Amino acid sequence: MSVALNAARTALRDEQVWLVGGAVRDRLLGRDVGDVDLVVAGDVKAAARHLALSAGGPSFPLGEAFGAWRVVGPGHSWQVDLCPVRDGSIEADLALRDFTVNAIAEPLDGGALLDPHGGADDLRAHRLRMVNPRAFPDDPLRVLRLARFACELDLVPDPATVREARAHASSLAGIAGERVFAELKRVLSADSALDGLELMDDLGVTDAILPEVAAMRGVQQNRFHHLDVYDHTLAVLQAVIDLERDPAPYVGDEHTAAVRAWLAEPLADELTRGQALRFGALLHDIAKPGTRTVHEGGFVGFPHHDSVGADMSREILTRLRASERTRTYVASLARHHLHLGFQVKHRPLDARRVYRYLRACDPVAVDVTLLSIADRVATRGNDAQRAIPAHLELARQLIGPALSWPAWQAQEPLVRGDVLARELGIDPGPRLGPLLVQIDEARYAGEVTDAISAVAFGRRAGAS
Repeated sequence: MSVALNAARTALRDEQVWLVGGAVRDRLLGRDVGDVDLVVAGDVKAAARHLALSAGGPSFPLGEAFGAWRVVGPGHSWQVDLCPVRDGSIEADLALRDFTVNAIAEPLDGGALLDPHGGADDLRAHRLRMVNPRAFPDDPLRVLRLARFACELDLVPDPATVREARAHASSLAGIAGERVFAELKRVLSADSALDGLELMDDLGVTDAILPEVAAMRGVQQNRFHHLDVYDHTLAVLQAVIDLERDPAPYVGDEHTAAVRAWLAEPLADELTRGQALRFGALLHDIAKPGTRTVHEGGFVGFPHHDSVGADMSREILTRLRASERTRTYVASLARHHLHLGFQVKHRPLDARRVYRYLRACDPVAVDVTLLSIADRVATRGNDAQRAIPAHLELARQLIGPALSWPAWQAQEPLVRGDVLARELGIDPGPRLGPLLVQIDEARYAGEVTDAISAVAFGRRAGAS
């Protein structure tokens, strides 16, 4: 039993309360129950405050219009949402829900399930079915939720549900960006994310919420690619998922544990770095349709699609109300995703070239190196196969330095800017910054090791 559910049962044992939604569904599936949704027949505010007092956490209203309250456990370890019964009875409340698998209620104090729409049978049959045809017009976001539940829970939508969802997909364009983003995050974070995207595409969801992604369909590339831009993007996303699951074939056993830990770090918007990297995969070539150019001789190129794609990625995630950190992260991945490939002809890189790569890609040097690996292994045109081993060889050379780059950067500088200016007899200004960068590069290469050698290097560099 989850901590949240146990706390609710202890505090609300004298109230008429039902466990509803995902908690009931996940218990039937044998999955861990995290956050809990409750429907309360009595005073929701009083029930929430009683639960909060009993558990030692805060309670607050989620929206005055609906009368919902949230209770958060100590240390934000769990949450319980409490809502009033709608339309006068629990049966009527369940009839207003989205899918039958989410329209099951269980009395909080125990007893038989209330399952008027056959949700338990649908779970056993791996079927995803709307409660009634009003589900999608009542809230078009449910069309996207259909794709999310299908890929998260390995459920197959029935034909009538698909038909109704498809009819209302275009209405998603009017849904608040933050609500769309909350569902899209779940689709991309699923193990079967590509199945979710395929269903989104089939339903018309992609056209409604990510028209820039839909525009990649059918955009043909050059001889280095065996897929159009859209299918290539899906292949890159799958490679990122595979890499996240098992980095060893891509980065080598030496770095596997460190890469796993890096990708598991929280980034922003309740996304880990690995989950945010999936957004980077989805959007890294987003500018290719708009930059496609046929050069003399028929060669197809996409000039500046990296920098244009960075701007487009930011615009898309701004529309979805993602945080600034997520927007910057994904935009940086698009901006730098070609950088490693440009270095392949110089391999093995000397320390100075490694430094320049890490500094150019900062602060996403690890992440963009991994994206570059995924991009390369998903590029298998006639002239690309030979390039894959060389690209992976260089990526393996760079991943270790990239992982240690934050710690290296955290070191105190060998010489402060004001000290260097005084020693060189120059005024602080535009000359000083480039000198400090050159000293930093020389330090990374092991050519300077202390303040004295750093000043001497700066004097030589400044005079040249």
